[in-house]
Amino acid sequence: MFKGKEYVYEVYKEKSFSRAAQNLYISQPALSAAIKKIESRIGCLLFDRSSKAIRLTEGGIEYIKAIESIMDIETRFANHLNNLNQLKIGRLAIGASNVFASFILPAIITAFTDQYPAIKVNLIESTTAHLEEQLFSGALDFVLDNYSLDETIYEKHLFCRECLLLAVPPKLSSNIPAREYQLSIDDIRQGKHLNPATKSVPLSLFAQEPFIFLRSGNDTRVRAEKIFLENKLIPRIVLELDQLATAYNVCCYGLGATIISDTLAQKATPNTSMHYYKLDSPHTFRSVFFYNKQNKYITKAMEEFIKIAQKVDIDTVMNKSSSS
Repeated sequence: MFKGKEYVYEVYKEKSFSRAAQNLYISQPALSAAIKKIESRIGCLLFDRSSKAIRLTEGGIEYIKAIESIMDIETRFANHLNNLNQLKIGRLAIGASNVFASFILPAIITAFTDQYPAIKVNLIESTTAHLEEQLFSGALDFVLDNYSLDETIYEKHLFCRECLLLAVPPKLSSNIPAREYQLSIDDIRQGKHLNPATKSVPLSLFAQEPFIFLRSGNDTRVRAEKIFLENKLIPRIVLELDQLATAYNVCCYGLGATIISDTLAQKATPNTSMHYYKLDSPHTFRSVFFYNKQNKYITKAMEEFIKIAQKVDIDTVMNKSSSS
């Protein structure tokens, strides 16, 4: 109904078909024909042509009011898009498990909001299963996780690589025969466990010790089971938990050994009495990705967040977390 509205509005502004035609860079007959076509389409005359001065009819007055309302909406929408593209407004929802939400994302979100203070960032901390549900539904823009999500559904952006370690409280007697393989928290922070010259501990030394595992389905649990299977061992699990940070904290109190990521070891509050061991298995290495749903519209805010996240020095993030 409002196709060609710019012709009608120009005539209304100029009160002249000839001046309006000049402004629109068309001939006056072409403009008159276009206006008549619009009037025919809506079934109402817009201009009273009976006098020398062009005036709006009653229907024309309402048509102009409608045009101006449409123009206001278009202008507001254009301004909104411009503000989105300039990152003057917007929202971003990020999901992560406890370790990443507590130790990784705060530094990245701070760097992002320092640069784009008008973007409201919402951080959701939960289990991988729940986060994937939220990502699939569109409630989350990104999920930061070390679990491999379906690549036919989700696009991934590499953030970092991490390595699994065996963490053993000092009270467990197996530390004695494993003494030559022990690594301190300082060794882990210096990356000694990644040095090929560093010896891996025989997991059989801890075959009789109690273990704290994450619940089934968690990536760390899946990898831990594979590591034990490679060594033809069955772990004596005394406690199952949902979060890696909780498992590590319980381990620090001496309940049992556990398998953790070097990310957590480097970022958690230092425990100088804990013993760490390198494990000989390809399952100890994994990648951490930011995931977003395939075919989801990628906003400018999302693009900039990933750029900033990938620029943040992971070692710097770890050092800031550990020194705070």
